[in-house]
Amino acid sequence: MCGIIGAVAERDVIPILIEGLQRLEYRGYDSAGLAIVHDQKLKCVRRLGKVKGLKDALKDQNVGGNIGVAHTRWATHGTPSENNAHPHMSGNEIAVVHNGIIENHAKLRAELEAEGFEFSSETDTEVIAHRVHYHLAETDDVRLAVSRTVKELEGGYASIVVLSTHDPEALFIARSGTPVVVGLGSGENFVASDVSALLPVTQRFQFLEEGDIAVVRKDSVQIFDAEGHQVERPIRESELTADAAERGRFQHYMEKEIHEQPAALIRTLEERISDGSIPDSVFGTNAEEVLNKVTGIHIVACGTSYHAGLVARYQLEEIARLPCTVDIASEYRYRSPVVPDNTLFVVISQSGETADTLAALRVAKQFGYLATLGICNVSESSLTREADLVLMTRAGQEIGVASTKAFTTQLAALLMLTIAIARHQGLDSGAERELVTHLAEIPGMVEQSLVLNDAIADLAREFADKDHALFLGRGALNPIAMEGALKLKEISYIHAEAYAAGELKHGPLALVDDDMPVVAVAPNNELLDKLKSNLEEVRARGGQLYVFADPAVDLSDSDNVRILRMPAHVQPIQEPLLYTVPLQLLAYHTAVLKGTDVDQPRNLAKSVTVE
Repeated sequence: MCGIIGAVAERDVIPILIEGLQRLEYRGYDSAGLAIVHDQKLKCVRRLGKVKGLKDALKDQNVGGNIGVAHTRWATHGTPSENNAHPHMSGNEIAVVHNGIIENHAKLRAELEAEGFEFSSETDTEVIAHRVHYHLAETDDVRLAVSRTVKELEGGYASIVVLSTHDPEALFIARSGTPVVVGLGSGENFVASDVSALLPVTQRFQFLEEGDIAVVRKDSVQIFDAEGHQVERPIRESELTADAAERGRFQHYMEKEIHEQPAALIRTLEERISDGSIPDSVFGTNAEEVLNKVTGIHIVACGTSYHAGLVARYQLEEIARLPCTVDIASEYRYRSPVVPDNTLFVVISQSGETADTLAALRVAKQFGYLATLGICNVSESSLTREADLVLMTRAGQEIGVASTKAFTTQLAALLMLTIAIARHQGLDSGAERELVTHLAEIPGMVEQSLVLNDAIADLAREFADKDHALFLGRGALNPIAMEGALKLKEISYIHAEAYAAGELKHGPLALVDDDMPVVAVAPNNELLDKLKSNLEEVRARGGQLYVFADPAVDLSDSDNVRILRMPAHVQPIQEPLLYTVPLQLLAYHTAVLKGTDVDQPRNLAKSVTVE
């Protein structure tokens, strides 16, 4: 949830650290800080709020150094404050930045206080700094002190970077859980929690594996596994570029990412469609053997990815004619599911590092599933390494906390999976070819749907002063209504809920009045007449209706009904993707009018690496 960057070089590293923090700010923005070795002493500067505050504070201080660490925080233990900001110090000898949670921090704190260590924060991280300091009384080897410390930590401590005056020319890194990456330069090296932070300075990376400890100096990198043996980790060239994380002509990253969806969908589909079919090989080398045995699917995910899974359930059951269940990862991992024979476990995550989703994948391996398949946007993630089969979404880097292009590319990936499984269930080649044709048409149709941008910007004026909103959909569009409500609440802070439209009369209708906007998605499908009856229930009670409708749907504007026509009629498998886009735009423009922080909404962070 937090962002970490470190550097050791011949040059002053503060500009590198600050730029890296700014690129990582989407991961956390409650506070920011850095520690460097300045005149052979540790100098720490921390500020509450965003990285800009830290950057401004450094302008007034004549500090610089060739080695340092920095951190941007999303609060878990302890409220956002300067005292709770990272780095955390132990005396003037140890500085620590940390991403994750130490579950036994209270016990360790009590032991350290009994030894005379004084704490200045409420965080679990400060325990790490003092514990390393404690072990340095026994050894001059900082790596050994870090190793002894991490063995005492319980929970997903994720990643730790230590800077010490006992060895002031090295950074010491430990990984448990979420990734930490070493960036390789020429006469300088780097460390970060995300490749994007280091793209301005290098394209060459080493990814630490679970339990690794690394010692990073300006001219060398040593990596030791959990048993303390020195090991080599492969060097990888990143395909990302530094300008991939720039906003360009757009006001916000979210706006940019909404408009990038056609290109992201093209990348996700390209080279994966062959002669009107989805080859099994796109899912992995042994996918044909697995998919041929599948008799059921179990999808697990969190947040927006969970909504993608709900859409896929409708499509898998209708097209592939196989039973499909969908679970929220944080709930799944604490129950004992009954797993029918030959069930494929599908796990979805944009980052591939979501703590609950990864834990669910690891738990699933104990339950006797046929195989696990990961759908993910980050090729170097834990999920892609641990799942049996993998399908990358190729959305590109997504900076905005509220997911957009990651969601639509997940829907496209799940459609590919659905079609491939359906073929193994007897779908004839003509029907498969037709479905694949409709799938290939989606990027162009998403491009067309973006022409609604100006009309939706105007519509958003009717939402900006509201406190509540209700979203309605039916069938596979019900999860799209859920996603629309989530987007609105995430970035505009308007309380929004979604319901299957048929559930109105079972409770939510009591909330409807002339101050409650009701948003509905109305494709021209077999559920349209049912949906129109539900909308009439709202209209009759004075509710203000906003309907995104197929061009052929027989609905018209009235005093309390506003219709926005989609650019074209779409096929059933295309509907979830196409009707997502206007709901994203509605949330975006409403948030802009309200003046909220669109890309970094309060209390949220992009990568949820803690439980």
